[in-house]
Amino acid sequence: MTPVLIVPGLFGSEEAHWQRAWLKDHPESRLVQQEDWDHPRVTPWLEALETELERAGEAFIVAHSLGCLLAARLAGRQAARRVKGALLVAPCDLKVTDKLHPGQIGFGTMPTEWLPFPSMLVGSLNDHYMSLERLTLFSRLWGSDLRNAGLAGHINVASGYGRWPGGYRLFETLKTKTRHLSKIPPKRHSLEREVPLA
Repeated sequence: MTPVLIVPGLFGSEEAHWQRAWLKDHPESRLVQQEDWDHPRVTPWLEALETELERAGEAFIVAHSLGCLLAARLAGRQAARRVKGALLVAPCDLKVTDKLHPGQIGFGTMPTEWLPFPSMLVGSLNDHYMSLERLTLFSRLWGSDLRNAGLAGHINVASGYGRWPGGYRLFETLKTKTRHLSKIPPKRHSLEREVPLA
């Protein structure tokens, strides 16, 4: 079974977070551990992710918030060839995040390269970390299949997302697309189409 790398964002994912539930519910998944969750720096964080990818041989990525930007940083790097697909949930906008958490993040600028692996970007209409307009822009830049979560906030514990079965279903959809990649052309999804997250 292909491993699944769980990639949290700033502060890691607290115990009640859906990513922690994912680790318990899916034995093939493992956490990409970072030395400093409170002061993310792109170079050591990227090295940790690439090390886990090398160890896995190949893997899926399930990322949240700043973890989505970390996964997007793989574009143009050798480790990207080991990614079978990525579920990118509620990415953050660095300018907004820097204002909300001044001086804590050293991630440079937003990644803008097309992702060389299949990806599904799950976003919300009212996420205070990324506007709808910016979410749409980055789904296009990254070449990600965009899914609308409706009024789901940052899709985290504060927004009511502990264990998240809807995320498991979206992940199965992503895996199906990767299996039939040669038969199914990539599509863009409008945010007008809502998907249930419960």
